[in-house]
Amino acid sequence: MPTRRSRVRAPLPAPLKNMDELHKKNCVACDGNTIPFDISEIHKYLKKVDGWNVKSNDEKNYYLEKNFKFENFIKSQEFVNKVSSVAELEGHHPDICFGWGYAKIKIFTHAIKGLAESDFILAAKVNKL
Repeated sequence: MPTRRSRVRAPLPAPLKNMDELHKKNCVACDGNTIPFDISEIHKYLKKVDGWNVKSNDEKNYYLEKNFKFENFIKSQEFVNKVSSVAELEGHHPDICFGWGYAKIKIFTHAIKGLAESDFILAAKVNKL
């Protein structure tokens, strides 16, 4: 009876570490000389942070935004407090709006009026909460 030879398989590629890579990094203070990401760079990073939307204001400056829903006001407030603590540790402060059962987080680098890697790092850290 013929024997079956076991085949040696090449290792499977490691799964993409979407958010994991970013949430482990730290935000870097922007001195205002950083060039904001262009739309292609924004979309490359956007794939790494689930649920965030890219929007632009009247001046065509890009920013990240995400809406969160909660059971009540206290849950919203607790979440916002956690986001605030992370933001303070990172030295990167988003615009936060919240109320009964919701929170909206808007992230961009004020000094360059656009998006840089630190914005996506903060978004990834917020997602981890």
